[in-house]
Amino acid sequence: MPYSRQHKRETRARIIESAHRLFNRRGFAAVSIDDIMAEAGLTRGGFYNHFKAKEDLYAEMLVAYAVRRSRDNDDLPQCGPDMARAMINKYVSKPHLEDVDGHCPLMALPSDVSRAGTAARAAYRDVLESMISLFEPGLEPKDGLSARQQGIALAATCVGAMVLARTVDDPDLANEICTASAAFACNAIGSDKTAQGSRQAATGPTR
Repeated sequence: MPYSRQHKRETRARIIESAHRLFNRRGFAAVSIDDIMAEAGLTRGGFYNHFKAKEDLYAEMLVAYAVRRSRDNDDLPQCGPDMARAMINKYVSKPHLEDVDGHCPLMALPSDVSRAGTAARAAYRDVLESMISLFEPGLEPKDGLSARQQGIALAATCVGAMVLARTVDDPDLANEICTASAAFACNAIGSDKTAQGSRQAATGPTR
């Protein structure tokens, strides 16, 4: 009897979650298809019912992570600088750093992906773009920088800080990196009053 569509969806999700955990722990290059399927409690042969190659799985894992992260941000303020600051403090944090199995693949795999094929690099770029697009609505043009340019700088600061914090062997220094980088990024955004002043200058005085 063939498996149901629901069973296939659940199996595919198990493989994706297994890949996310292992890629975060050991890196893209060091994890084999056999490793991923064993972690998911499945046999290697079943892999090819869902994916053509490990890079295809990696690309889908990144998409799944981006969707989940978007849902996880539903509890944050939905607009303005407060939203951007809340995102920074959630991302550049000790809990995120310590969640090795579940943390953002942008900070776990940059060196591996730079040497990977087109599909993996395109997927990595798409997740980075999604992070930038989450920052943009909370930003106003400032100091000659557009909202997108600021979003790029904030994403680079957040991911770069977490890459360093994840790499150093000193927990105290790792915490310092997170604390300092989050504070720096939040200060760069400015206050709500600054943003309101920018909007009023652009639209003219209210009556």
